[in-house]
Amino acid sequence: MNPSTPAHTSPIRVMIVDDHPTLLWGLEKLISGEQPRMEVVGTASNAEEAVTCIKDVVPDIVLLDLDLDGHSGLDLMPTLLSNPATRVLILTGERQQSVLDQAVQKGARGILHKNAPAHQVLKAIEKTHDGELWLDRGTVGRVFSEFREASASDKVDPDAALRATLTGRERKIIHMIVEGQGASNNELAERLFISPHTLRNHLTSIYSKLNLGNRLELYVYAVKHQMGTLPQ
Repeated sequence: MNPSTPAHTSPIRVMIVDDHPTLLWGLEKLISGEQPRMEVVGTASNAEEAVTCIKDVVPDIVLLDLDLDGHSGLDLMPTLLSNPATRVLILTGERQQSVLDQAVQKGARGILHKNAPAHQVLKAIEKTHDGELWLDRGTVGRVFSEFREASASDKVDPDAALRATLTGRERKIIHMIVEGQGASNNELAERLFISPHTLRNHLTSIYSKLNLGNRLELYVYAVKHQMGTLPQ
């Protein structure tokens, strides 16, 4: 063992998922040759075998091919990562950057191309096991930006700003419309102890604030945004 290599108290448990028999055999031999530093605890050549295998073993690292006989390895990742102790390292011939970025977004800790030299594969397994990422700067930058943009978009709710302009009386009217469903304007006005004319004025204001055209649109909008709760 290289003296600069961090020592592990127990072997790094590796599971290999690849549909190419020769590559699967070669990877198994490569990793098994690193004992006691690493050991292969399971192999799978398709998605079904991978699902069965992951239930029987608890690997530290899953070395995953993204193209499994026409099926995407991306679909397997939630199952493979169901145990918090397991990390996924992608080993693939895929060159489409958007697919590789998706793998990282789904939880992959590293990406290796199939033309990577043997020593690089072993080093990537060790580094990801130690909690590091095996990703180039470009991938890290893109994925970080996408997460940041997604987070920002989640926080921006244009409709929330519109709803914030409603008065307490208008919110109560919306509540009554949801609760009363098919009640007429006259019935609603009577329940609210206001005149039908006043109710129409309030509805006109609500439609304007929420960019709606009629009571049916308002009802659908209110149900969608869970506005049937009576304001406190």
